[in-house]
Amino acid sequence: MACRISELVIDCRDPRRLAAFWCQVLDFVVLGTEDDGAVEIGPREGFGGLQPTLVFSPSTEPRSGKLPLHIDVNVTDRDQDAELERLLALGARPADVGQTGEESWHCLADPEGNEFCLLRARLPA
Repeated sequence: MACRISELVIDCRDPRRLAAFWCQVLDFVVLGTEDDGAVEIGPREGFGGLQPTLVFSPSTEPRSGKLPLHIDVNVTDRDQDAELERLLALGARPADVGQTGEESWHCLADPEGNEFCLLRARLPA
């Protein structure tokens, strides 16, 4: 038997703000909050499904440099251009990580500057 990723924990300054942003991006819901201010979000069916949950954990440590891990997302119900417009309206912004402009994906940053990529492939919802 192998392991499966069940949660991704992301240190951040404002867990509620990032949870709200990512809930809109992924159509997730808040699954719980902790006394320390951490917020867990995930699919509507809850923890333990095929998709990992995201836990936004409060941190006052300054971020330095590029993140060693980033999230890639795929559209499910529209084309990539329409999704890019939606993500920008939610508060994402373009991020430069050295791309050439020929990529089939868009590199963006969430409201705290965490990079993520919007890929072209369309996945079933």
